[in-house]
Amino acid sequence: MAAKLKKGDKVVVLAGKDKGKEGTISSVDPKAGKAVVDGVNMAIRHTRQSQTSQGGRLPKALPIDLSNLALLDANGKPTRVGFREEDGKKVRFAKTTGDRIDA
Repeated sequence: MAAKLKKGDKVVVLAGKDKGKEGTISSVDPKAGKAVVDGVNMAIRHTRQSQTSQGGRLPKALPIDLSNLALLDANGKPTRVGFREEDGKKVRFAKTTGDRIDA
């Protein structure tokens, strides 16, 4: 299936403990159907001190399911993503406004 959400997209969380939070996708795992969004689904990771790095409690963004994310359109509202062909190329578009997402 084609990627409806990609790295760098601005998204909003639809469900879960971080419902309503917005962020940018930093990585996507299409096989698992999950994405890591900056500042969302944060957890504390305890790391041991080493010669190169300071140990301690470090916040880390964990993956969130793609079904719990919605793309933000130009108006800043959640939208679904559709596909259409323009000039012989398959492009993504926002279903709410009909605007093209890919530049």
